[in-house]
Amino acid sequence: MGAGNRRWADRGDAIGHGLSWLARWSTRLALAAVGFVIVSWVIGKLWVIVMPVLLGLLITTVLWPPTRWLRSRGLPPALAATVVLLGGLGVLGGVVALITTSIASGVPEIADSATQALQQAREWLAGPPLNLGTSQLNDLVEQGTDQLQSSVGSIANGLLTGAGRVTSGVVTGVVALLLAFFFVKDGPRFTPWLRGVVGERAGAHLTVVLERVWDTLGGFIRTQAVVSLVDAVLIGLGLVVLGVPLAAPLAALTFLGGFVPIVGAFVAGALAVLVALVSNGLTTAIIMLAIVVAVQQLEGNVLQPILQSRSLRLHAAVVLLAVTAGSSLYGIAGAFLAVPVVATAAVVLRYLSEVIDRHSGAEETPPTPPSSEPEGASARTKGTADGTSHG
Repeated sequence: MGAGNRRWADRGDAIGHGLSWLARWSTRLALAAVGFVIVSWVIGKLWVIVMPVLLGLLITTVLWPPTRWLRSRGLPPALAATVVLLGGLGVLGGVVALITTSIASGVPEIADSATQALQQAREWLAGPPLNLGTSQLNDLVEQGTDQLQSSVGSIANGLLTGAGRVTSGVVTGVVALLLAFFFVKDGPRFTPWLRGVVGERAGAHLTVVLERVWDTLGGFIRTQAVVSLVDAVLIGLGLVVLGVPLAAPLAALTFLGGFVPIVGAFVAGALAVLVALVSNGLTTAIIMLAIVVAVQQLEGNVLQPILQSRSLRLHAAVVLLAVTAGSSLYGIAGAFLAVPVVATAAVVLRYLSEVIDRHSGAEETPPTPPSSEPEGASARTKGTADGTSHG
């Protein structure tokens, strides 16, 4: 009897201990959730500041390697950053000018094709099975005109709203470029300042984390460039094979649009299909639409998740869920920034796991600071400091 009571007491203690453990961790998770909600609310209120900083960081990952090379050749930091930034803007401007020139040269051909397509459409509507006469077609045109006139107010409001968003986007881009210039120029100053503020031990931890985050952001940009290039090549080949004019500028637009999730690929694909419809007819447009849909499905469901999961060390399902959550919360910008943000959080969690493992093994020595690593790794760490110092 006594043994039975003892076993019952032991079982009750075990259940009580489990419930206490569950209560403690539930409280911690609830507090962490409250903190996450507060941080999300603050980010939403300061999005006009957060967005340029994040874009500036991503631009810095592209500008830092050539800037580091110029600085290693003796150029002052400000001059090296200026040269690289102006060079990057020049390359982008050259690509835009090439696209514009190609489109302008192809407009007369497309206009002639559009006129012929409209005439063919009128003849098709006038024939069987519709058998619409000239008067009926004119009535349809007048109805469409009246409908447009009655909707002028809503259309004007939509255009004004769109113009306001475009203006806001331009301002955000300019601010991001200016921040990227300061990040590239003054980034290496941040790591010593950080270690002096938080102390050598905490500074060593933060420096290692920032270096890993910097490598992650660089991998994201490289992966996005590869995905956009594959899209541009495949769609460009489809345009060339089908004999659609403006294949080169449309392929270039596809590459640039690949850096803007969802909308960029949609707009570039729609332009390719529209040009095919106007210049080559309905059959070619349908084939081009099938090619665009197939390429975008390959990109969104296979290529991008696999490449990003490898370069960012994230599972493909995590990438898809991150893009879905980011687009639902913050729209296009959220879809673009969701993957690097989640990858950064994963980097921090992995490092915390390493620290916990060392602590559980009674080893509390922080990782070796990057100052003792090869100069390339140290430079990447310094590059990470660009965005963190101003963010």
